[in-house]
Amino acid sequence: MTTDPHRETFDRIKEVRAQAIHHARLAQQLAAERRDLMQSLIAQGVTQSDIARELGVTRQAIQKMLSV
Repeated sequence: MTTDPHRETFDRIKEVRAQAIHHARLAQQLAAERRDLMQSLIAQGVTQSDIARELGVTRQAIQKMLSV
């Protein structure tokens, strides 16, 4: 059994874990939105190279973002 001197630390670990899970879910949602927005641009005739140039990344990075 955990003693009281450690309770605060364990509670903080649980809090940090919950925050990390929340942020991971949010990151997944934002990545999906980013992918949808890029696919919309591509459907309108914007090239992956154009998107990459605008975002300051490589075309390969755009391909990777679109494939996930």
